[in-house]
Amino acid sequence: MSFSLLLVDDHPLFLEGLQNLLTARGIKVLGTARDGIEALEKARALHPDMILMDVRMPRTNGLAATRLIKTELPEIKIVMLTTSEAEADLFEAVKSGASGYLLKTIEGPKFFDSLEGLQAGEVYVSPELATKLLEEFTRQAEHVQAYDEGEENVTLTARQKEVLTLVAQGLAYKEVAGALGLSEHTIKYHMGDILERLHLKNRKEVVAYAVRTGLVKDRRKDSR
Repeated sequence: MSFSLLLVDDHPLFLEGLQNLLTARGIKVLGTARDGIEALEKARALHPDMILMDVRMPRTNGLAATRLIKTELPEIKIVMLTTSEAEADLFEAVKSGASGYLLKTIEGPKFFDSLEGLQAGEVYVSPELATKLLEEFTRQAEHVQAYDEGEENVTLTARQKEVLTLVAQGLAYKEVAGALGLSEHTIKYHMGDILERLHLKNRKEVVAYAVRTGLVKDRRKDSR
């Protein structure tokens, strides 16, 4: 396997062991980082082919870092390597543009097979979590089908579309408020109205709607 990696994890011993393991297999490790901010800085400087990224880290977590890196450097493949089996982390990683989601319990041979497939353009999710992801996509598809016809008659204001687009891109309400020059309370009011008008329940459904209607780009297609 001839490709370069950046390793991102807040546990020094794990980082050192992983780097030694990869190097022994002939994989070039360009560097390491301990949090999401450092990961972005190293990605800019080193331009690795792939980043192995932990989810839970200080300062900026791996999910936020993935969004930032994929926005600025979309050609870099990002693979989450984590202990987190939380559905919310898995779904957010996929929405943020990650090409894979691996658990740290993965066995060595399977780990290297998955890296090879990911570098070749495949998308890989640990088998323990793949069913959860499929169930979520199926649920969203069924929900979309249920209200698609009524949705055609829903009209959002220009301001509501701006709010919806930024929220779907992963910005927090406070960040949306700053970007639009509004108060956080006003953003929450707009989101409440948007959810009611579109018959949506949460941010995941907001993202699905925004992708389907073209308000935001589907990063999953870009990662294939």
